[in-house]
Amino acid sequence: MWRVLLADDEPFVREGLKELIPWEELGYELLGAYKNGKELLDDIPLKRPDLVVLDIKMPVMDGLEAARI
Repeated sequence: MWRVLLADDEPFVREGLKELIPWEELGYELLGAYKNGKELLDDIPLKRPDLVVLDIKMPVMDGLEAARI
């Protein structure tokens, strides 16, 4: 099973992605959802995801900066 983290600053989008996608049925385990890239990067060493889904425009740290790091 692929381990996934996602980051999006819009609560409606973040919760929608968490709830509407049948992660386990598709062979994924959703490990966490974050409101910015900084929160996500803080957890990556602990959760060790295989895949990260990032929003481009977020406060604190955007998805492009998080991807670079």
